[in-house]
Amino acid sequence: MSEAASTRVALADSTTLLPSLAPLLHEWLPRQRWFAGKGRPVTAFSLVSATEILPVGTDSVAAGTGTGLLHLLVRVHQPSTPAQSPDDCYQLLLGVRAALPPRLAPALIGHVAEGPLAGRTVYEGLHDPRLAELLLERFRTPGPLGALRFDRSGPAIAAGLAPRLLETEQSNTSLVYGDAYILKIFRRIFPGTNPDLELPLALAREGCGRVPAPVAWFEVTTPRPLTLGVLQPFLSGAEDGWQLALRALAEGRDFTGEARALGRATAEVHTALAAALPTPALHRAQTERLAASMVRRLEVAAQAVPELLPYVPGLRTAFDAVAALGHRGRDWAAQRVHGDLHLGQTLRAADGFWSLIDFEGEPARPLPERRRPQLPVRDIAGMLRSFDYAARSHRPWNADWAARCRTAYCEGYARAAGVDPRSEPELLRAHETDKAVYEVLYEARHRPDWLPVPMAAIHRLAAADD
Repeated sequence: MSEAASTRVALADSTTLLPSLAPLLHEWLPRQRWFAGKGRPVTAFSLVSATEILPVGTDSVAAGTGTGLLHLLVRVHQPSTPAQSPDDCYQLLLGVRAALPPRLAPALIGHVAEGPLAGRTVYEGLHDPRLAELLLERFRTPGPLGALRFDRSGPAIAAGLAPRLLETEQSNTSLVYGDAYILKIFRRIFPGTNPDLELPLALAREGCGRVPAPVAWFEVTTPRPLTLGVLQPFLSGAEDGWQLALRALAEGRDFTGEARALGRATAEVHTALAAALPTPALHRAQTERLAASMVRRLEVAAQAVPELLPYVPGLRTAFDAVAALGHRGRDWAAQRVHGDLHLGQTLRAADGFWSLIDFEGEPARPLPERRRPQLPVRDIAGMLRSFDYAARSHRPWNADWAARCRTAYCEGYARAAGVDPRSEPELLRAHETDKAVYEVLYEARHRPDWLPVPMAAIHRLAAADD
C-alpha cells in the first residue's frame, strides 16, 4: 500500500477527526445559506464518511507548501419537530493548508487545535481553484475513491478548464468550468438517487433535448446510494426566464410568445418523462390522500402564519373538490415531474430555444416524496404562480400581463400535449392553492417583505368558489 493510501485509510478511520473539527463546524455550518436547520441548536455531529480526494497527511501540507482536499459526509443532530429532520446529512469539501493565502481568506472555516489535522487551517475547498480543478479531473478518470465513486456518461471531458464559483444558489453549490460544464454539488444529502440526476438521465434516454444531459456524477454507493454532485453542459449565453420576464415588464413588452413557448417545452418534458418512467394511476384512495395532504399543509401553514387563518375555509374547498372527484371514481395518471417549476428554473438560448433545469424538486421536502409520481398539473401550477410573482414584482402591478402569460402558457402546453390543463379546473385550482400556501409559509419565514405577493393569490383562490 502506498504512503498516500495508508494516510487516507488512517484519516478516514480516525475517531478523533470529527471531534477536532466540531468546534469549528458549530460556528461555521449554521451561517451557510444551504444549512436547513437554522434557528435550532446543533447538539452533536456524527461522521458518515471521510475520503481524502487530495491527501492531507503529506509532508508538503504539514510544511505549508501543499494543499489537501478532504470530503466529509457529516450528520448534524438537532432538536426536531414532526415537520423537521433531527439529523440532516451534509456534504463538506474541506481544503487543508498550513495557512491561507489572502485570496482565500473569505473561505476560512478555522484553525484546528487537535486531532489528525492539528495545527492546520481548514477552509471551504470549493473556493480554491486548484481544488475545484481537481474535482473535474476526477470526472475525467472515473472510478472509486475511498467511499466515493465517480462516473461518466458520453464523450471525454475537456481538461484545463478554469473554474468559477457561482454565488447565487441557496440550497446547493455550483461551479462553472470555462463555458463548457456546470457542476452542482448537493449540500443536504438524502438516501437514494437525487432526481436531478435520475430525471435528466431518463430524459436523455428518450432523446428529449429540453434538459441538459448529465456528463458525469459522483456518489456514495453503499450501503445505499447517495447522489453527491452532477456535471452537465453549461448553456453559455442562455438567460433565465425570471430575468427575461422582469425585463419584459420593465420595458412594457409582451411576454406571451415566450410563455407559449415555455408551455410547449414543459409539455415535451412531461411527455418524455411519461414515456421513460412508470405512470401509475391515482384511484379513489390515492386521490383522497392527495387532498388530505394538501389540507394538512394548509393547517400547518395557518398555525405558523396567522394571516392565513381567515382564508382557511375558502381554501379548503379547493382540496375538498378534488377529494370529491376521487370519491366519485375519477382517476388520473400520475408520473414523474419537475417538482419545483418556475421561471427561474428555465433558460432561453440566443435562438429562442427553452430548456428546463434543476430537477431536484423542492429541497425542503423529503427525497422519497420528491421522487414520487405526481400529477403534471403540479408543474403547471408552479409556472402559473411564477408569472404572478413576476407581475407583482413590478410597480405598478400588471395584472393583465400575468393573466395573458398564464393563458398563453396553457395554450402552448395544450398544443404540444394534446390536453389543456384548464380542462380540469378543480385540479388546477387545488394545485395552485397548495403552491400559494407553500409560498406564504416560505415568505413568512425567509422574506417577510414578499408575503403580500402570495397573500394576494390566497385572497383570489379562497374566493374562487364564491
